[in-house]
Amino acid sequence: QVQVAESGGGRVQAGESLKLSCVISSDTRSNNVGWYRQALGKQRELVAAITSDGVANYADSVKGRFTISIDNAKNTVYLQMNSLKPEDTAVYLCNARRTSKPSIYDYWGQGTQVSVSS
Repeated sequence: QVQVAESGGGRVQAGESLKLSCVISSDTRSNNVGWYRQALGKQRELVAAITSDGVANYADSVKGRFTISIDNAKNTVYLQMNSLKPEDTAVYLCNARRTSKPSIYDYWGQGTQVSVSS
C-alpha cells in the first residue's frame, strides 16, 4: 500500500504564493503524480501532473502561475503556486498513479486546504 501525504496549504491574500508538498511512501520514479483540487460544491479537477520521467502538464487555468516539480531523492512532488487568485481556493489533493498492466492503481492523500482571499 502506497501512502500519500500532502502539506503546505494555508490562507493567503490574492497575489501571494504557496508551495505544496506531496510525500509518497514509494519510489516516485514508479509513479505518475498529479495535483488535483476540489472546491466546495464543484467537481474535482486536475491542476498539474508530472510523469515518472519528469514531463509536466497543467490545466489552462494555472499555466504560467503554478509549477509542479519532483525530487526523486525525497520521494516528494511539489506544487509551487504563485499569483494566487480567490478562485484557486480549494482542497488540494495529491494522487500517485502506478500502472501494472492491465491494472492501474491510484493512491490519494487526505488533501490540504488552500484559501485565497481578495
